[in-house]
Amino acid sequence: MILALLIPIYTALKDDNIWEDMLAFASIATKTSMMILVVSVLRDDWMIGVVGVLILSVGNAGFMLLAHILKRLDEL
Repeated sequence: MILALLIPIYTALKDDNIWEDMLAFASIATKTSMMILVVSVLRDDWMIGVVGVLILSVGNAGFMLLAHILKRLDEL
């Protein structure tokens, strides 16, 4: 999973397109939160799982909000 996490990091560093960068960062956030959820199940610790779920839900919502703001700025 850590190797799969390096692919979007490389993509974000390579391109100058803001949309591809945001897609790469959303992918990084999703993969990281999924790793946190797996660790919480393995450790049987529900507090870590709650943090993983918060990162998964709030992180992607933040990226959607940022994409909407950037879209509105392009219209001006």
